[in-house]
Amino acid sequence: MAKMSAAQAAVLVMEKEGVTQAFGVPGAAINPLYSALRKQGTIGHILARHVEGASHMAEGYTRAVAGNIGVCIGTSGPAGTDMITGLYSAWADSIPILCITGQAPRARLYKEDFQAVDIESISKPVTKWSVTVREPGQVPQVFQQAFHLMRSGRPGPVLIDLPFDVQMAQIEFDIETYQPLTPYKPAASRAQIEKAIAMLNAAERPLIVAGGGIINANASDLLVRFAEATGVPVIPTLMGWGTIPDDHPLMAGMCGLQTSHRYGNATMLASDFVLGIGNRWANRHTGSVEVYTKGRTFVHVDIEPTQIGRVFTPDFGIVSDAKAALELFVEVAEDMKAKGKLPSRRDWASECLERKKTMLRKTNFDDVPMKPQRVYQCMNRNFERETCYVSTIGLSQIAAAQFLHVYNPRNWINCGQAGPLGWTIPAALGVRAADPSRRIVALSGDYDFQFMVEELAVGAQFKLPYIHIVVNNSYLGLIRQSQRGFEMDYCVQLGFENINATEESGVEREYGVDHLKVVEGLGCKAIRVYKQEEIKPAIERAEKLMAEFSVPVVIEVMLERVTNIAMGTEIDAINEFEALAESLADAPSSVAAAMLD
Repeated sequence: MAKMSAAQAAVLVMEKEGVTQAFGVPGAAINPLYSALRKQGTIGHILARHVEGASHMAEGYTRAVAGNIGVCIGTSGPAGTDMITGLYSAWADSIPILCITGQAPRARLYKEDFQAVDIESISKPVTKWSVTVREPGQVPQVFQQAFHLMRSGRPGPVLIDLPFDVQMAQIEFDIETYQPLTPYKPAASRAQIEKAIAMLNAAERPLIVAGGGIINANASDLLVRFAEATGVPVIPTLMGWGTIPDDHPLMAGMCGLQTSHRYGNATMLASDFVLGIGNRWANRHTGSVEVYTKGRTFVHVDIEPTQIGRVFTPDFGIVSDAKAALELFVEVAEDMKAKGKLPSRRDWASECLERKKTMLRKTNFDDVPMKPQRVYQCMNRNFERETCYVSTIGLSQIAAAQFLHVYNPRNWINCGQAGPLGWTIPAALGVRAADPSRRIVALSGDYDFQFMVEELAVGAQFKLPYIHIVVNNSYLGLIRQSQRGFEMDYCVQLGFENINATEESGVEREYGVDHLKVVEGLGCKAIRVYKQEEIKPAIERAEKLMAEFSVPVVIEVMLERVTNIAMGTEIDAINEFEALAESLADAPSSVAAAMLD
């Protein structure tokens, strides 16, 4: 046993739990913990410009690499309330992050002390656990429990609130004998898997819906093995995008009201059986339950017992970690295949692949100012397969999901349910901090970009380079499009006559904010693009600038002001707006050559 401050014990526990990086903003009420971090020297720290930004950096850090848990630290009062959006985003998408806040001394709680707020109560609805530690001797075990809870069952965030005097108090603690607790993960039984496969075998047009739980469980390779063993096509959700490569012949497209493919919706409507694994039947994926479920049988596998039947009651539910379930699915399916007991899915898979080749949306526009569809075509052609895309919400994200191609898990990093504007920049910085070598391309509309643009200074200060594509139409594009239902275009225009615009840069007179000057003022590099043929040289230049200066590089693409992106109120009633593609020119390059085994 050794005598130490409770704050030092917290740092030692985090170190034992595998934490090597934290994000945050120091403050008076959390300085004891920062002192312990500095003295121990084993956990790096990146200074955010806003505590919400730090929470999103922690999210990006967790989402980027299997096993990571991002840590966000802030002082008392507004630091905790600033974290709420990050906690909500992490909670909604089953992402474990640890938020640590300082707090007023215990004697000053509930007395309206300066920056003293009941953050425990405020954050409870968007965390797996939120606790204000009132006894110094509990600090090591509270941190131990936090990591246990974040990793057990459905992953999610935890907030630990530390009063100043609790951090400072001396306690006895033996770190040498400390051991992390083994996470609890429910596992399917063989009988449950055999029943699910029997139901699948009885169907004529089955599909697998692959959710983000598969990525959380690091089980994408097992999903592909299972699909290939059974010959059943896969519909990934937005959070499960990348579980199967986009150009795999059994990748049947995404389904949904917005972030979907024409061929994905058509294939879902043609199916008669759906096996959902690690998904939550989100409304942007399903539309109305009546349309989505009509004529189909459902099996649902999820790690969270209360998720089964939450949106609609499946015909059969299995509570299981996605990896544990898929290990058995693969074992049973491959054994049945070897014995010739699986039905052939060749005709059904061929039908799905034909839709994938022909039911496309047009991207090959030559308009100037550019249509966004052409921007994504250029991105597909100029970014390699291993590119990791980071995006949040808006028409830019919706169009990205319709037109970009993703080939690996954790190469589409997106906040699926919460969708907070401003998320993209800090999340991309968190991804970069987690993986110094990955090619990272963030994607924002102009409003998402402006929301937390100050965090670019973090990328400059801490040398966190990545490419950020900003598609600028000077509009709240998604809200403008939804306002069509109210026959208005109200308070969604971002353009204004910038009094600092020059004749040489006349575009700012219409588009308002000069993002290039803002980016450069924050210590980063920026390039502006007007035509599609300028995109490839801009990407090449961005790569050189990153190599030379090791800072984020923004490529701003000037778009036409109004473009409607395909979406609708039901998966069988999507408004496509634009003319449709007639060939494979807009499809993944290898789809045309894909052949079924």
